[in-house]
Amino acid sequence: MAKYFECKIRYEKQITDPNDKDCGKLKKVNESYLVDALSYTEAEARITKEVAQYIKGEYSITNIKQAKLAELIFREDDLCEDWFYVKIKITVVDESRGTERLVPQTLLVRAESVEDALKRFKEAFKDSMSDYIITSISVSPILEYYKYELTVES
Repeated sequence: MAKYFECKIRYEKQITDPNDKDCGKLKKVNESYLVDALSYTEAEARITKEVAQYIKGEYSITNIKQAKLAELIFREDDLCEDWFYVKIKITVVDESRGTERLVPQTLLVRAESVEDALKRFKEAFKDSMSDYIITSISVSPILEYYKYELTVES
């Protein structure tokens, strides 16, 4: 089972939006990224490697926490930039007791909009044998997901 870590980075970024009154100035920003890793140490090493490629100057990792995500729904070739939290309650049957209970789960879906996130979620769960209730869909602060890549050292 995959472990996901949400990493928060703080750095100074130059504002490039011509409609922003602060265009051209440096502004401190906080950004969130999701890393697939085995431990906090590995998550820190991986996020450091990833952000060092595009952040010029100093930055700091302000927080790393294990994300409680049941699943990620996205396509590798997708051009969508936004991620959405889809919160559901899935029906789980306890066969030893003969009872059902609703278990809350959060999924992360890359999509264009809330409607698109709902559509992509339903597409991914169309063959599910479990009943579920969608309780909410909201925009996630996550900007990018860095999937675990197996590297062979020689």
